[in-house]
Amino acid sequence: MSDRLSLHLRRTLILGLPLVGSQLAQILIGLTDTLMLGRYSVAALAASTLSTSFFFAMFVLGSGFAVACMPMAAIALARDDEVRVRRIARMGLWLSLATGLAMAPLMIFSEPILLALGQRASVAADAQSYLRVAGFGMIPALLTATFRSHLSALERTRIVLVATLVAAGLNIALNWLLIFGNLGFPEMGLRGAALASVAVHVLTTLVLALYATRGPDMARFDLLRNIHRPDWPAFGEIFRLGWPIGLTHLSESGLFTGSALMMGWLGTVPLAAHGVAIQIAALTFMVHLGLSSAATVRVGRAWGMGDAGALRHAAIAAGLLSGIAVALSLVMYLGFGEWIVSNFVDPTDPDAAAILTLGTHLLVLAALFQLVDAGQVMALGFLRGVQDTRRPMIYAIVSYWVLGIPASYLLGFPLGLGPDGIWLGLVVGLAAATVALMTRFVRITRPDLATSRS
Repeated sequence: MSDRLSLHLRRTLILGLPLVGSQLAQILIGLTDTLMLGRYSVAALAASTLSTSFFFAMFVLGSGFAVACMPMAAIALARDDEVRVRRIARMGLWLSLATGLAMAPLMIFSEPILLALGQRASVAADAQSYLRVAGFGMIPALLTATFRSHLSALERTRIVLVATLVAAGLNIALNWLLIFGNLGFPEMGLRGAALASVAVHVLTTLVLALYATRGPDMARFDLLRNIHRPDWPAFGEIFRLGWPIGLTHLSESGLFTGSALMMGWLGTVPLAAHGVAIQIAALTFMVHLGLSSAATVRVGRAWGMGDAGALRHAAIAAGLLSGIAVALSLVMYLGFGEWIVSNFVDPTDPDAAAILTLGTHLLVLAALFQLVDAGQVMALGFLRGVQDTRRPMIYAIVSYWVLGIPASYLLGFPLGLGPDGIWLGLVVGLAAATVALMTRFVRITRPDLATSRS
């Protein structure tokens, strides 16, 4: 291993480990909801699976503008342009606020949408009840994403980890109080989980905003200076870079949301088992997502300096770390799957045995798609670092919607494979995306092109 690659591995770890930790803490919030609602009732778990999938789909669509700030700020910082760093963050906050407001009606009137998508009336009604509360957390969630991108580009990732860990702890405590009605609090069930989620999003936003404006050596960026004034060139650039990112996120989220909807057609037990398995798979995926963000910053810095060699080493280092994480996750899924799933199901529930059996089986399939899932998210991180977002969006839409969703339906229903077929369709979509995106990155970062494009 060359000294230069070793250096990139160390720097990627220093930047990426807090991001990985924050992603794991973030998914812990969702896992906590699944675990506690699973102990509350199967009906609440099924509604939570559906409603959180809906919320997440809206969030990832809107978060494209926040994510766009990361490579833009990293490149600006590489060129010592602190004024541009501030303007990028300011306009990112503007766009996140506007997007959150625009999404409010979808949360309030989600039941007709879910019914039109073929969900059972009782589950759709419960999901809307959740979303009408949780929807208040959309704006702070998007603002948090913007602050996270800003701080990550500045390589201030430890505060992101600390804030998310505090939020995860608060979520556990509030769920315990509000879902089950402990210590004299009202027993609110599903709505209690939604209220806890809102509180967590607000707290995280406040912590990151405080650090971004008052933290050590942050005054030089003067983030709140002229916060009320538009900077239309920066606004337009974030919009142009961000909307393809949002649609790329949505296309991937749509693959998983579509799988949840199809599981709902099979019944409450398959939907609940799918919710448990997908949450567990998401836990290990967060490692790759954190490394992907680190790769965006590292690649963006190299791109901003016009250093093609550093760019390639940054990508290779992040890819190697992701590969190690894939190997560890396979051991976890195949060796401890049943024990892991058992922690998410109330053993006294009449459907517990069926959920445990199916959930464990789905984790075996999750081991199959973990490799390609990691590959596509790492490739997206590389490409965002070089501000390439439109072509990846097209690749993602084709891979997930033209190939993945139809494959899940075809394998799950006409070919009769049921839950197995739905999950195998996920593999088809993710594999296609991985091949297309990695090929794109290799092609556009050829040594003879990288310097001229940067």
